[in-house]
Amino acid sequence: MQLLAIGVNHHTAPIALRERLAFSVEQIKPALQMLKSAWLKREHAQIKHGVSPSLLEATLLSTCNRTEIYCVTHGQTAREHAISWLAEYHQFPADKLASHIYTLPQSEAVRHAFRVASGLDSMVLGETQILGQLKEAVRTAAEAGVLGTYLNQLFQRTFAVAKEVRGQTEIGAHSISMAAAAVRLAQRIFEDIANQRVLFIGAGEMIELCATHFAAHKPRTLVIANRTPERGKKLANRLNGQAITLSELPARLHEFDIIVSCTASTLPIIGLGAVESALRARRRRPIFMVDLAVPRDIEPEVMKLQDVFLYTVDDLGAIVREGHDLRQAAVTQAEAIIESRVQHFMQWLEARSVVPVIRALQNQADTFKRIELERAQKMLARGSDPATVLAALAQALTNKFMHGPMQALNQAQGDKREQITELLTQLIKQTKAE
Repeated sequence: MQLLAIGVNHHTAPIALRERLAFSVEQIKPALQMLKSAWLKREHAQIKHGVSPSLLEATLLSTCNRTEIYCVTHGQTAREHAISWLAEYHQFPADKLASHIYTLPQSEAVRHAFRVASGLDSMVLGETQILGQLKEAVRTAAEAGVLGTYLNQLFQRTFAVAKEVRGQTEIGAHSISMAAAAVRLAQRIFEDIANQRVLFIGAGEMIELCATHFAAHKPRTLVIANRTPERGKKLANRLNGQAITLSELPARLHEFDIIVSCTASTLPIIGLGAVESALRARRRRPIFMVDLAVPRDIEPEVMKLQDVFLYTVDDLGAIVREGHDLRQAAVTQAEAIIESRVQHFMQWLEARSVVPVIRALQNQADTFKRIELERAQKMLARGSDPATVLAALAQALTNKFMHGPMQALNQAQGDKREQITELLTQLIKQTKAE
């Protein structure tokens, strides 16, 4: 059994690639089922050649910063199959994907999961949003029927480690969020946000955070545009703003000085032509735009326009990394906690690996007991002396249990005989009669 984490993140792939490999919330469950099915087909095709990529369990995590597959497999071709499947699913050349993929086996996968959940592998060090996204990924895997004993245990421990890290360290202290970074960038363009008109596209958690930060500066106008009017209106009312529908954007885009977008759309919501029209209507007054979505909501070509200041998730990275030095002591402390918990999990994993052997031994012992007990009962039924029957029962059981070890010892040679001898010696010491 092999535990693996396979994927790309903001350390290994630019946003242009990450958005190509992103999965929407609605896609993940059927995608996991497709992955399982594709793995089985590959197994049937390769088993004739003695190669089996058996996928036992899987979980798929997809955020703006990463797309990762956590899986349990008996096969040796998991990495190649994962790359092939991702490339085929997203219609992306596999050869261009391979150099960006990381494959983390066994303890490395466990350590990675713990670090991700604790916010140590995030663009915003110590951020908490990833923990909720990981929990949702696990729930979806369970619903898809691809979450089993190993991954369930891994992620339950992952959540516990994340709680421990956040409770015992100051990993979240001095943190600069994406929302705060967006405000800082806007202040570089506009002297006073209070004089600006601000538009937020979407109504999810990230937009709510950004809108809350901007609302604290009391902008001239605050508007929420969302696909679902009720949700947009609810957020707008909480921030003393207004709500509009996405269909109103083309006609009203020119009204806004600051635009922040983060939706789950798989296609851009704001195109180059729409921004060009808005600039003409604004008579070249600048527009500050932040696109926090992956895939992106705003066409990348907009960045080339004069009087437009467009920033993506990756562009905000330098700002959110401010304060990392102040948190270095907390990082060291968190890494120590994680390392300890990794060792605990690997001990559990190793213990699980002998479960089939223990179960086989138990089944064999039960079989021996049943056979000899039936023989003893027949002897008693024929009127045999009970003491003689008990002696025969004990001797028969002794012979059966001794046969396997004695045969292995007699047939072994060289180093193997020494290993068996040492093992049997230890076994004798641990099973001394009381």
